[in-house]
Amino acid sequence: MKKTLIFAMVIVSLLAVSCKSTPKTAEEVTDEVFSKIYARYEKGLILTGAQSYTVKSGDTLAHISHEFYGTGFYYPVIMLASSSVVKDLDKIQPGMVLTIPDLEVNKNDNSAKRSMRGVMLDCADIDDVRSRHETAKGLRELANTLR
Repeated sequence: MKKTLIFAMVIVSLLAVSCKSTPKTAEEVTDEVFSKIYARYEKGLILTGAQSYTVKSGDTLAHISHEFYGTGFYYPVIMLASSSVVKDLDKIQPGMVLTIPDLEVNKNDNSAKRSMRGVMLDCADIDDVRSRHETAKGLRELANTLR
């Protein structure tokens, strides 16, 4: 709950700062938040053995995550690996080529595991702000297994 409040305060602060300078849309602010998250964690992720996946009509990141990993809650890992393409989980489009990291390789590396855990917890905070509380809960539960 505390992280959710902090995340909400960050969003409000970014909105306040953006109003004082060049006007930005809520979409741009969200893109900035995801860019900061990606910058924080992407260096830890291992892309050796990663696969590519081309998004089809009707796909969601949770569906793609479930297809590759058996659970939809690893979608932040796909986002992180595909950060040059995916700016927000709600903005994937057909034709985007995503990078699907080898989950086992990353789970067996402490730095990669910390990156996966961190991005999952940050995405859980975003899901809470977007009133996706069940998804946020699932992300946190899975992230806490990555210690």
